[in-house]
Amino acid sequence: MRCKAGQLLAGTIKLVFERLVGLFRFTAVFLQHKYRCRGVNMANLDEIDQRLLAELQAEGRVTNVELAQRVGLTAPPCLRRVRGLEEEGVIKGYHADLDASKLGFAITVFAMVSLKSQAESALREFEDHMAGLDEVRECHMLNGEIDFILKVVSRDLQSFQEFLTSKLTPAPNVESVKTSLTIRTAKHMPGVPLGQ
Repeated sequence: MRCKAGQLLAGTIKLVFERLVGLFRFTAVFLQHKYRCRGVNMANLDEIDQRLLAELQAEGRVTNVELAQRVGLTAPPCLRRVRGLEEEGVIKGYHADLDASKLGFAITVFAMVSLKSQAESALREFEDHMAGLDEVRECHMLNGEIDFILKVVSRDLQSFQEFLTSKLTPAPNVESVKTSLTIRTAKHMPGVPLGQ
């Protein structure tokens, strides 16, 4: 009788121990994933994270269940990973890719802007001004002769001319503006190349 009770107790202890070890392993993997994302870069994203990002970049409206299937996970850990990538700022948002011409924006122009001063306060003032102009869809500070390149959309040439003369050239610290009208767009691919 004592022998059976001892074996039962030993079996129970062994089972509890195995469950605790499993729980500790799960917790370690979860915490490792959750906290390794500090200072995230491609070097410390594992293959599953990279596949998640590639899938979401290609199709931001995919359901969590479908996304999990595509990367070989179940839904709960897939959702945890995606939320972790969102919290760390790797995923900044989800957007619809709109057809500008179907919405009446037939003109896309790249404007190269040179400023009178490259002092940090002048650069910030110009950037702040551009942030308030809806027609300016992108604003990049450059190295070299040109200080900024802007991507500007407009309904037509007249509207763009009005924007140029009333909003862009009188902007703070602007010395000169050169513009190039796009004839066609051969490639438009937002995001980054994750398959490499």
